[in-house]
Amino acid sequence: MSYLFTSESVSEGHPDKIADQISDALIDRFLAFDKSSKVACETLVTTGQVILAGEVKSTAYLDVQKIARDVINKIGYTKGEYMFDGNSCGVLNAIHEQSRDINQGVDRASYDEQGAGDQGMMFGYATKETENFMPLALDLSHRLLIELAELRRECTDIPYLRPDAKSQVTIEYSDDNVPQRIDTIVISTQHDEFDADEPMLAKIKEDLVGILIPRVIAKLPAKIQALFNDEITYHINPTGKFVIGGPHGDTGLTGRKIIVDTYGGKGAHGGGAFSGKDPSKVDRSAAYASRHIAKNLVAAGVADEILVQVSYAIGVAQPTSINVESYGTTKVDLTDGEISKVVEQLFDMRPAAIEKRLKLRNPIYLETAAYGHMGRTPEVKTLEFTSTEGRTVAFEVETFTWEKLDYVEKVKSAFNI
Repeated sequence: MSYLFTSESVSEGHPDKIADQISDALIDRFLAFDKSSKVACETLVTTGQVILAGEVKSTAYLDVQKIARDVINKIGYTKGEYMFDGNSCGVLNAIHEQSRDINQGVDRASYDEQGAGDQGMMFGYATKETENFMPLALDLSHRLLIELAELRRECTDIPYLRPDAKSQVTIEYSDDNVPQRIDTIVISTQHDEFDADEPMLAKIKEDLVGILIPRVIAKLPAKIQALFNDEITYHINPTGKFVIGGPHGDTGLTGRKIIVDTYGGKGAHGGGAFSGKDPSKVDRSAAYASRHIAKNLVAAGVADEILVQVSYAIGVAQPTSINVESYGTTKVDLTDGEISKVVEQLFDMRPAAIEKRLKLRNPIYLETAAYGHMGRTPEVKTLEFTSTEGRTVAFEVETFTWEKLDYVEKVKSAFNI
């Protein structure tokens, strides 16, 4: 019997994502001016206020107020009527020095043997369901909001859009886990108040179904386009008008959208957030490395679906465990335990090795903080940062290195594929 599976996403203007982006903008600037920075930075946003807290060990000095305001303005909160805008909101800085008790467990005389920044388990997942090896429901949820943000910035076809939005996609699967059709699409978007409620909501639904959806479909591969039909149930702003939104409508916190950030409920999650953490924190770096492993294993043909778990003890370099789950989709004559042993030999999962392999000491994190950390397209780009003193530094960096398929041939060789 067929079954339904649902994932959601939130826009860059969602309060929790504003907080994530501010935290990651701070990470980028600490790393830009001091690559050895250790940072755990949390952000809270509410009506007219931004509060920054956390721990830092760095030689860099930042104008955190300007950084926060620049992020907010770039997202699109630039009008006083939103009750939260980058030029007038208050910014309270409560960031302080990192605890020496924590730092002594991480730093080592040899960089290669640096300890994990915390205990815990992290997961990486990949599936052949989409071209980017991501679960389809989450991929579509992200695409809807990326396109909605493009329409908002164009301000032509749908001129009344505001920054806050959420999406949700439900897909019908066959018994053998193959997507059959799109069952339901939910979109809630903040908007200007431009008419009486009933005609205004009818116009919003007409525009999103008639303008947004076709633009999203046009950018999809043919096999995914075929899953769309005239029988999809659309819930557009199902609670009614959505004028009050953003941090004025709902307080936002860093790290509160961890399922949106990863796999939309597929696979598993260890519980640790990513944004606001430098790469010595294995919550972030080991989750990226686990995705890198899972994606390369699936791309190499080891299995159609892979979940990788890795775990650490704080202050200890070597993982306490590495485990691979193939959900019975393996294409090689090995058990999941045997696959795990090969992975352990092929990928060095010590924190310093992950940092080096994935080039994580670069200022690449702001871009990860909206529309998912996984399934994105790696790029080489030049980034510039200006210090509080007016000094400008430029970096050529690779983004989303954990999405590269650079280990496929090594995996094929290791598994005799």
